[in-house]
Amino acid sequence: MAYMIQVDFKMNGPFGDEMADAFSDLAKSINEEEGFVWKIWTENAETNEAGGIYLFESKESAEKYLDMHRKRLEGFGIPEVNGKIFGINTKLTEINKGPIKS
Repeated sequence: MAYMIQVDFKMNGPFGDEMADAFSDLAKSINEEEGFVWKIWTENAETNEAGGIYLFESKESAEKYLDMHRKRLEGFGIPEVNGKIFGINTKLTEINKGPIKS
């Protein structure tokens, strides 16, 4: 079963193209994480929030990544990270054209 991670946190920027430039190496490194399938990067400059939605192949790989990511964000000076792991109902998600692996 595929598992999704939902992460959000307060961040004072950068956002938009500046965020893409600043974090492109980080984005490339995420592709190498065990069990990683895809990520959607999220941002809201008006509320100073950022985060992402991730898809992993297993619960174990999602848990391992979330633990590592929380520690990495703390190292970036972001002490409060909201992170949740969810199983995915693939049958319903496929009806709504969700980009998942069955």
